Amino acid sequence: MDEGKLINAKLQVLVDQICETYEGDSGINFIDAANLPVRDKIFEVLELLTELIFPGYTGKRKVTKSNIRYVVIDILCHVYTELSEQIERAYKYRCRMEKCDSGDCSLMAAEATKKLLDKLPEIRELLKEDVMAAFDGDPAANSYEEIVISYPFIIAITAHRIAHELFLQEVPLIPRIMAECAHSSTGIDIHPGAKIGKRFFIDHGTGVVIGETTLIGNNVKIYQGTTLGALSFAKDERGRIIKGGKRHPTLEDNVTIYAEATILGDVTIGKNSVIGSNVWVKESVPPNVTVTIDSGELEINERK
Repeated sequence: MDEGKLINAKLQVLVDQICETYEGDSGINFIDAANLPVRDKIFEVLELLTELIFPGYTGKRKVTKSNIRYVVIDILCHVYTELSEQIERAYKYRCRMEKCDSGDCSLMAAEATKKLLDKLPEIRELLKEDVMAAFDGDPAANSYEEIVISYPFIIAITAHRIAHELFLQEVPLIPRIMAECAHSSTGIDIHPGAKIGKRFFIDHGTGVVIGETTLIGNNVKIYQGTTLGALSFAKDERGRIIKGGKRHPTLEDNVTIYAEATILGDVTIGKNSVIGSNVWVKESVPPNVTVTIDSGELEINERK
């Protein structure tokens, strides 16, 4: 057998071996799964929604006072068409996985898209306050424009506030894809299920993790490396993790969490409290205290 035929024969064997691994698998195969959402399309939608919230942000459209209404109409039409299609794909995926017949996925997708778009004025107001919190909380910030254009926190919180609305509507897949889009570009990992109040700020941001059932009040500030995570998970009789339930921290109003702090489990950090750098917290902390670590021991002192 000549070299060419030998290579072809080996290639055919390899093809057969790889294809055999696909048999019976689900979840990691996307064969005959044209109804799955397309990541790049969702990233594009997220960028367009960000452009609506911060007009001119991307620089891809020239925005002036005279053309702003036309720009908004153009983006809204594009987002409505594209996002409706992607949400429909997500609903069809869920129906296929759950073998359900929940109705017309197209109509449901259109309704979910409309609800999100109706929320944009409210989301924009929340994000305005987040920008203000960043300006007030960072002495290195020189202007709102600098924060919007250059701070990774803005990318992360904008994606989160959009994704969270879709999460509340129980849209499959897409909220998590949006969250991971922001995570990959900023190093800030916020699950779309986390509930975050007004005037939120993450300073620096790299390595921050905020879990799904986290509750964050108003005027909360956290620094890089902070983890708001869960403890080890309970398992059922078959050894599988039991999903659901409150398993992440609650931060009340006016809390500050400094760099590399780790707060785990369904605990509460009381209002006006400060958690120092590198502290590991697995129990609730009362209001109006500062928590630091000294010689390996936690110290909790009244705030003055």
